[in-house]
Amino acid sequence: MKYKFVLLIFMTIWGIMIARLYHLSIKSNYYYEELAQENIERKQFIKPVRGEITDRHGNLLAMNQMGFSVSILPHLKRKPEKLENIVDKIVDTFPDLNKTVMMKVYNKYDSPYNHEYIKVVDFIHYADMMGAYPSLSLHPEIKIEAETKRYYPYGQYSAHIVGYTGKSNKKENDRDAVVKEIGKIGKSGLESQYNSVLQGELGYLVSKVTATNKAIEELEKVPPKDNKNIKLNIDINLQKMIHDRFGDDAGVAIVMRTNGDILAAVSYPSYDPNLFVGGISHKDWQALQENVDKPFTNKIIHGAYPPGSTIKMGMALAFGQSKEGILESDEYCSGYITLGKSNHKFRCWSHWGHGKVDLKKAIRESCDVYFYNKSLKVGINAIANNLREFGLGVKTGIDLPQEYAGVIPDKDWKQKRYKQPWYMGETVIASIGQGYDLVTPLQVARYTALLATGNLVTPKLAQVIDGNAVEKESKPITVQNRYLQTIREGMYEVCNTRKGTAYSTLSNLPIVVAGKTGTSQVTSIPQSTVKRLKEEELEYYHRSHAWITTYAPYKDPQYVVIVLVEHGGHGGSSAGPIAADIYKWLYNKGYFNKSMMDEF
Repeated sequence: MKYKFVLLIFMTIWGIMIARLYHLSIKSNYYYEELAQENIERKQFIKPVRGEITDRHGNLLAMNQMGFSVSILPHLKRKPEKLENIVDKIVDTFPDLNKTVMMKVYNKYDSPYNHEYIKVVDFIHYADMMGAYPSLSLHPEIKIEAETKRYYPYGQYSAHIVGYTGKSNKKENDRDAVVKEIGKIGKSGLESQYNSVLQGELGYLVSKVTATNKAIEELEKVPPKDNKNIKLNIDINLQKMIHDRFGDDAGVAIVMRTNGDILAAVSYPSYDPNLFVGGISHKDWQALQENVDKPFTNKIIHGAYPPGSTIKMGMALAFGQSKEGILESDEYCSGYITLGKSNHKFRCWSHWGHGKVDLKKAIRESCDVYFYNKSLKVGINAIANNLREFGLGVKTGIDLPQEYAGVIPDKDWKQKRYKQPWYMGETVIASIGQGYDLVTPLQVARYTALLATGNLVTPKLAQVIDGNAVEKESKPITVQNRYLQTIREGMYEVCNTRKGTAYSTLSNLPIVVAGKTGTSQVTSIPQSTVKRLKEEELEYYHRSHAWITTYAPYKDPQYVVIVLVEHGGHGGSSAGPIAADIYKWLYNKGYFNKSMMDEF
């Protein structure tokens, strides 16, 4: 028994020794071999060149400027005088550089474990570096490398579409290895939406190095996948014309083919995206934030406005979808309605009323009472469900980030939002695009294309991405065609008959346009006001927003043009002239071909 016990101890000790020997001689060998490999091989990533963005004609909207970065040899903190001399040499060569900032950056990244040169200047233009390069390159402590910087040739004209790039933060670096290596990322617009395409894919170079990290042999090189370009549907010359046309007014204009291709999308006023590329100054950022017309806000997809009377065509379709035969009967407009025993008057815009009103007249002359009465017969829930089907109060799906949905309210929405019941009077004001109703200009453009064609399209800015054509997206919406045709005829009469609200501005064009004006109030009108002040008599920021939404040609719809002038008063007089100029420009530039013209 004692013998067996001694033998067990002996075998246990030998087992431990054999296991330890295996670990030291075999298993650890792999580890140390790997470690040694890292000490003699260096893998450096090769940054891809960011893809360019062009308009439909090849005009560059986002490009890369060629230049250079400047880096300094690490481990010079132990030689402060030498470090300072090197930095002084760089600052003497380029006086606009900030010595304090350069020293701060160097000290932050210098450590005994870092053997890489430390970048202290991100970008110096090619022309500026050419004269200085021979002198600076004589210093082994200074490393000059080719670098690119994003540049937007059209600046403010394309800012809300193209967006801009900026330095990536820790969260963005952790999410994307390419972003971490490049240090830049698309922050807004298409630069953000298609960042993963535009930035390309990293290449790398594996080199054999000495103990001091000096490369002595190239072992493997894989080039980056870059220059992944994007071509847009945008016509930048149309974009410029519309932008300049707004003048002193603020607002939005969108030109879209009825298949969803966006030719122009202007949010005015705008800003210069080049300010953000290298980091915007506090002064410039404050100026943007304090501007009451909000130039930094992309009103195309982030502007939420009451749609006013532009909603009336969709409202009429919602009535027809919800209650059989409801649009067959006329309404009588005496200038207002009341509800129950209440003395509160829900007024029509016409103080005298419109008399007997059918569907076509309700669209042509924008009679409010017609929609008040019909809405009460249908109810808000049925109305809201249909309007969302028509593209209002829901995201359009455009290829831009962080699009707003807006609001088309119903009973559940109000209960969730305000913990209050829905009232009949709220149905009445919702029927003319007021109250809680909020839509984006792009939603109105998309919904207008539906009215023109019967199809709900997905708006697209990009036409070709890295050589691949962008697929069109469209779905037919089932509506009663007899009502839709009557609505189209009403929209035709808005622009082409003397009682139409846009007749004065859109009747004398080389193509036939159909449309609808709208006025969306930004302040309520007291019941005690018997006679309203004219819009031009109100203080500017109390004036209503002015809408016009249109399509053309009337018989063969190809284009949608919508214009919103903030605090413009009346759609026909404020937004109408801008829409007219857009159609004239499109006609003069050949966007309406002869086959379209032969019909008129």
